[in-house]
Amino acid sequence: MYSLEEFDKQKTKVFKYIMYKKRTEYEVRIKFNKVIQEDMLEDIIEYLKEAGYINDLNYIQRAVSEFMALKNLSIKEINYKLYSKGIKKQLIEDYIDKHYEELNEYENKSAQNIKIKKQNLMNEEEIRTYLLKKGYRGENI
Repeated sequence: MYSLEEFDKQKTKVFKYIMYKKRTEYEVRIKFNKVIQEDMLEDIIEYLKEAGYINDLNYIQRAVSEFMALKNLSIKEINYKLYSKGIKKQLIEDYIDKHYEELNEYENKSAQNIKIKKQNLMNEEEIRTYLLKKGYRGENI
């Protein structure tokens, strides 16, 4: 068991970590699993989830909005980036299914942007191969 004082001290550390940059539950676990005893870390994560500071669904929404504003990615790349943050596969798939139209349109625009960018450097077949390797679907190329 641990003291309330110790809990507050460790909770503050975790809180600062997630306020600096939004994090997933998995990222918090990885960062603090060696530093904070397991039962205390579980309680801190539960506390922060209940308070709304750790929410993987909100993380997905923010991350996808950021990707769409700043990058040219395929749906497959978005999926991979989110999965690499330790977000549950089912949560990612549900989000993609729910927002498929919007994401498909974004992927199509991304493919067009990449084509325009690469047209002076590559021929059409090379661009097509490049986009396929990046996970773009044939219909969007």
